[in-house]
Amino acid sequence: MAAAPTPPRPDDPEDDGGGPVKSFLEHLEDFRWLIIKIAATLGLSLFVCLYAVPTIVATLKWPLAHAALVRVNSEHRALVQLGPNTITTLRLDTNQIAGFDLGTNWFTVLRLEPVMVGSNVLLAVHLDKDPSAEAKLQGSTDLIYLDPSAPFFSSMSLAFYGGLLLSSPFIFFFLAQFILPALKVREKKYVLRAAFVGSGLFLVGVAFCYFFVLARALKFAEWWAIWMGVKVPDWRAETYFSFVTKFLIGMGLGFELPVVILALVKIGLLDYRKLAAFRRYMVVVNLILGALLTTPEVFTQLVMGIVLQVLYEISVWVAWYWEHPDRAKARRALLLVLIVLALVAELAWLGVKYGWPLVQQHWHLK
Repeated sequence: MAAAPTPPRPDDPEDDGGGPVKSFLEHLEDFRWLIIKIAATLGLSLFVCLYAVPTIVATLKWPLAHAALVRVNSEHRALVQLGPNTITTLRLDTNQIAGFDLGTNWFTVLRLEPVMVGSNVLLAVHLDKDPSAEAKLQGSTDLIYLDPSAPFFSSMSLAFYGGLLLSSPFIFFFLAQFILPALKVREKKYVLRAAFVGSGLFLVGVAFCYFFVLARALKFAEWWAIWMGVKVPDWRAETYFSFVTKFLIGMGLGFELPVVILALVKIGLLDYRKLAAFRRYMVVVNLILGALLTTPEVFTQLVMGIVLQVLYEISVWVAWYWEHPDRAKARRALLLVLIVLALVAELAWLGVKYGWPLVQQHWHLK
């Protein structure tokens, strides 16, 4: 009896793959368990983050504290302290209080110290003209609640965002368990690479926003209020937390732009010529995305638009590298471009660091 003919093997082994064939009800059962596992993980993470709300608040207040290290125009600030307690922060137009010279630095600390004069206790003023960075952080704008129910709703909101971030690795794992068995070997490779690069870019975007952008955005908001003639002694806590969380998530999502564009390049919908031709239109598109992904504030939208445009340019160069016939020559060209960009960024940083204080001093003297 002749043996049954073997099925033809695919030409490319990477086109093989896929899990066992299942009926619609079996897929529906798998999807039900996926929802249950995601809901349970998210609920447990939310409970943990609700307990850790004070730590989350301290983390989110770090940019607000470091915004105190950024000077607004030619302002002078004096922090009044009695022992370890901060009484108030004085914002001044000059470096004098009733003829009392505060020195040339824009930030000083006035320490009140009890002094015995006979049978009387008087308060002596000790002037610290060159305070430490820790002292400046104590003079930052604080957060307040004006609604009795606001602390509860704000805590739940922070716990939800924190729980979503904490449970995201497990959620992605459960989604991978549900999706990957149906993909071919080549598709799995592309999906895993995109997930790895996308996760890294999201974290880079959040870190960039947290460490470099947020403090300056908050200082810009304060400067704008002062320009309007409105003082900003305190921020509303729920508004501040909403601003920070939305900006962090928006910046993280914005850094996913190269993953989306290069995925479209891989599947053949885009190429280097199309990306290069669409460059001028992406300036407008990125500004619109900056407005959608961030809060309704000019500085954050502009920063997001610039970042998205830089990421788009990087995607264009990566697409050019993929399509170049001589990869070695393309690598040398990209290395030269990176060196030039690094030099330009270094010159820009030096200009901001040393040139801007001179401009402020010039206008202050004027």
